[in-house]
Amino acid sequence: MAEAESTAKPPTDADPETDNEAVTFTLAGVREGFITGFPVAVGVAGYGVVFGVIAGRAGLSVAEAALMSATVLAGAAQLIGVELWADSVPAATVIATVGIVNLRYLLMGAALRPWFRQLSPRAAYGSIFFTADENWALTIAKHRSGSRRGAFLLGSGLVLWLLWVAATVLGVIAGDLLGVPEQYGLDFVLTALFLTLAVGLWEGRESIRPWLAAAGVALVANLVLPGEWYVIIGALAGAGMQMVDYE
Repeated sequence: MAEAESTAKPPTDADPETDNEAVTFTLAGVREGFITGFPVAVGVAGYGVVFGVIAGRAGLSVAEAALMSATVLAGAAQLIGVELWADSVPAATVIATVGIVNLRYLLMGAALRPWFRQLSPRAAYGSIFFTADENWALTIAKHRSGSRRGAFLLGSGLVLWLLWVAATVLGVIAGDLLGVPEQYGLDFVLTALFLTLAVGLWEGRESIRPWLAAAGVALVANLVLPGEWYVIIGALAGAGMQMVDYE
């Protein structure tokens, strides 16, 4: 992979416009991301098996479920989409619901901009395709620590993508043998994984207000609004509180 350079900087106390250390896009960054992301990808694979089982029982073939995982790469959205489809909900409603759930990626992409804005379009957008919640969290933590390896997101996303697709196939094929995934605790894997990743994003007292705002607003929105609007509304509340705190 050809090397590309960027002058984008992480959001630190120093002025990013005066920090001349460039962000690079190299095979070394891909390799580091792949290795670092592997343990997380193994955990995600457990949830991928759950999706495969549900997809198979909803009537999707192995090829259809694998194609969905390979092109969507969003566990929550895929599960919601398959469950709605199995209930004969109109396609437009399925697409709209999945779109609402995935609106959070707008905020996640914006958070990556300080490092990605001067990478080549091929490097930046090619990496973004492989972005999931888990490797996004790893990448943000990595760059906040001072790393300038812009290809870390791509490497961690590739290993997650590979194991996610493989786990989906396994879930569809072995669904009858596995029985109820909950008996193995696979339904809790993603929750446990997110809690672990959250520790890496915790920045001390300055994280308290945004996190509480996001959680509180999301819980209220979940009670009063239909569908999955609480996801993006909670995220916007947390982002808004962070902006207020910076001011």
